[in-house]
Amino acid sequence: MMKELVRLESISKRYVMGRTVVTALDEVSLSIHEGEYVAIMGHSGSGKSTMLNVLGCLDKPTSGRYLLGGLDVSTMDDAALSDVRGRRIGFVFQSFNLIPQISVLANIEVPLFYLGMPRPQRHPRSSALADLVGLGHRKDHKPTELSGGQRQRVAVARALANDPLLILADEPTGNLDTRTSQEIMELFDDLYRRGRTIILVTHEDDVAGHARRVVRLKDGKVDSDSLSARGLAESKAAQT
Repeated sequence: MMKELVRLESISKRYVMGRTVVTALDEVSLSIHEGEYVAIMGHSGSGKSTMLNVLGCLDKPTSGRYLLGGLDVSTMDDAALSDVRGRRIGFVFQSFNLIPQISVLANIEVPLFYLGMPRPQRHPRSSALADLVGLGHRKDHKPTELSGGQRQRVAVARALANDPLLILADEPTGNLDTRTSQEIMELFDDLYRRGRTIILVTHEDDVAGHARRVVRLKDGKVDSDSLSARGLAESKAAQT
């Protein structure tokens, strides 16, 4: 049995807006193990973006406990959370968040630069990751010279640079056409087969269908948590 990687214990997140208190997450408990591929779904206002921010240590819960790789991150200060993000989490965003003035290779190296890795070590690792996502021939190009799908591949490679415990993807196909979206999801499928733990937030059923497990949020609570069709097929195959 793979060990538990993520544990949310009665996590709540409330925002004070003037005289109004908005509860974005309401007593959410969730457990995710190493090597799982989980999609988080829900309508606008369901709490999925807030959950992503909490899971990614971009925001702290108002109450409850969050353990990441056995480390309680729910009470950490901003500096400690920043260190956890840099060492334990890889992010893939809908808008890519690449630096347009530098090359593909330099963009992939950014997390390693902030971790203090010397350039002689950064360069070969980033080059290998560019090859992994199919951009070995575009390493010296800048993001503005790439298609949307290629830019998202750079973002995926950058997310892998720090060898994270967890990959978080926020609507990773939101800015892509249907064919390119499929190519990016096939890349995530390959990472899953390689043993990566992936949590993606999406509102698209076909994207969520690539995951093994689907968690649906409603009004800040977990409305359902079940295996996807793919997960059911994999579970059945494992039993035969």
